[in-house]
Amino acid sequence: MSDKDQPNPLPSATTHMSVGGTLTRRSLFVGATAILLSGCAATARPTPKPVVVEPPPPVKGSVPAMYQAMPNEPFPIPEVNVSEVDPKFWRQEVDYPTQERPGTIIVDTPAKYLYHVLPGQRAMRYGIGVGREGFAWSGRAVVAYKRKWPRWTPPDEMVARQPKLEPYSIKNGGMGPGLKNPLGARALYIHKDGKDTLYRIHGSPEARSIGKAVSSGCIRMLNQDVVYLHDQVRDGSPIVVIPDPSKAHLAKS
Repeated sequence: MSDKDQPNPLPSATTHMSVGGTLTRRSLFVGATAILLSGCAATARPTPKPVVVEPPPPVKGSVPAMYQAMPNEPFPIPEVNVSEVDPKFWRQEVDYPTQERPGTIIVDTPAKYLYHVLPGQRAMRYGIGVGREGFAWSGRAVVAYKRKWPRWTPPDEMVARQPKLEPYSIKNGGMGPGLKNPLGARALYIHKDGKDTLYRIHGSPEARSIGKAVSSGCIRMLNQDVVYLHDQVRDGSPIVVIPDPSKAHLAKS
């Protein structure tokens, strides 16, 4: 058998035809090494740190969850019209260095804030509206008791100033609970030395009154806020009311 009659030799271990090219064992080794090296280089790159996106500040006009409607109350509470409340008066936890023990309520009458002291020099802060009766008393006392959807019985002094309130006077049994009741969804009753101060912390549907001095009432809070505060405060909790020097003429002697 002549050379030209010899069958084609089997492909050797050193050559392999692929798409018109020849790869050698050396080239395969070099290529594989390059791939491995490139993989190591990619792995060695530092992992980028995640970008922390801070939540945006409150936007006046948007309604946070805490001020949405409360349909499961005995008298369903509507959503707060937050466009009527400066965001600085929205409920929020803040730093609050104080010597008062946790659980104490501090009413900063001139600043229109109420603080419920928490551990760690923190406090839950609420915006309030302050009425004539709210300016009339200050000092230290206790939350004697709390009421859900209370009746409202205006003091005789208030009835004397506003005769239209006569149907709701003490002798007439006051006003029944509901959304139109001036005490709102909850009320905290303040006593000093075992006596009623006639000072109240209560809810109000009038969002525009928060952060302001108003004509009547004690310490007004948004209904959603007073519901939250009511659930955090125990009977007998201490309360400190800081007076407003500009309203000293309203203080009781």
